[in-house]
Amino acid sequence: MSAPGAYVLLEDGARFDGDACGANPDEAVVTGEVVFTTGMSGYQESMTDPSFARQLITFTYPHIGNYGVSQEAMESERPWARAAIMRAAVNR
Repeated sequence: MSAPGAYVLLEDGARFDGDACGANPDEAVVTGEVVFTTGMSGYQESMTDPSFARQLITFTYPHIGNYGVSQEAMESERPWARAAIMRAAVNR
């Protein structure tokens, strides 16, 4: 089964197509400020950091998810970012 389609549409009309992963169907459309982070680790910390509230985080490291997640790495009780934009989601 293939992932549902998704895209990022910027104010200037630029569109970037990709696949949705882990998307909440109740939030089929999300809006927010697109920001980026250059860290090679810390994706879970970024997603749960309240300073990223209402933002769409673009991860510049190409593989996100390759070392898993843990309760100890949570910055807060829930994710605050609206979306994670990445090249490849790894689920091992």
